[in-house]
Amino acid sequence: GGTACVLAGQPLDTVKVKMQTFPDMYKGIVDCSVKIYKQAGFRGFYKGTTPALVANIAENSVLFMCYGFCQQLVRKIVGVDRKTRLSDLQNAAAGSFASGFAALVLCPTELVKCRLQAMHEMQLSGKIVQGQNTVWSVVRGIIQRDGPLGFYRGLPSTLLREVPGYFFFFGGYELSRTFFASGRPKEELGPIPLLLSGGFGGSCLWIAVYPVDCVKSRIQVLSMAGKQTGFMGTFATIVKTEGVLALYSGLKPTMIRAFLANAALFLAYEYSRKLMMRQVDT
Repeated sequence: GGTACVLAGQPLDTVKVKMQTFPDMYKGIVDCSVKIYKQAGFRGFYKGTTPALVANIAENSVLFMCYGFCQQLVRKIVGVDRKTRLSDLQNAAAGSFASGFAALVLCPTELVKCRLQAMHEMQLSGKIVQGQNTVWSVVRGIIQRDGPLGFYRGLPSTLLREVPGYFFFFGGYELSRTFFASGRPKEELGPIPLLLSGGFGGSCLWIAVYPVDCVKSRIQVLSMAGKQTGFMGTFATIVKTEGVLALYSGLKPTMIRAFLANAALFLAYEYSRKLMMRQVDT
C-alpha cells in the first residue's frame, strides 16, 4: 500500500514541498513543474523517492497494524464485543490513535525526503553553500550536526498533523465506503468504489491539516541552515512576513496528489490484505 502511494504521488509531493518551502520562487504548479523538469529532467520529480518509500512503507505498516489494535481499544472503551462492527466515527477515532505510533517512524524518513526535495532551492537562496543530493549525505549531515535525535526535528509538527489528520482520513474513507456499500458488506466493494473512497479519505486529511504540514516542511528543510524556531515561532513568522495564504502554498498539487496517491494506497492495501487472508485460510 505504501509503495503504491509513493509511486502514484511522489512527483506532486516534490512540487508541494518546493512550493511550501519557497513560495516566492514559483508562480504555481505549472511553473514549479516546468522548472523542476528544466533543472533535473523527469528524475527531478522523484527526488527523495528512496526515503519516501521507506517512510511510507514504515508508516503504513505501523499505521494499519496499530489501526487493528486501536479498533480493539475503542471496542473496550465503548464496552462492546471484540467482533462488533464499529461505526465510521469509532473507526476514525481508532485511526487517529494509531497515527501517533506511525508518526514515530515517519518523522525521520520524511525529514530526509523533504531536505532532498528542497536542496536545490536552499542553494539558490544562499541558505546553504553546497549540499550533496544523496540520501546518505543528508543522513550523515544530520548525525554530524544534531546527533541521532536530529532525525526527530519537526516531530511535534508531525504529531500535530497526523493525529487529527488521520481522524479525517479514516473517517472519510469509512464514510465513503458506507455510502458505496448501501447496506451491503463493505468487503464486497469493487476497485472503483475503493479508489474513490481512498481518494476521498486522503482529500479530507489534507484539507484539514495543510497549514500544519506547511509549517512542518519549513522547519525540516530550513533547519539545514542552522537552528530553526519551533512550531509556534515558525507559524507566527510565516503569518507575519508572508501572510496567511502562504500557509496554503502548494495546496493544488497536494490535493491532486492526495486523491491519486491515497486511492492507490487503499486499493493496494485492500486487495493485498484479501490475498493474504485467502492464503491464511487455505
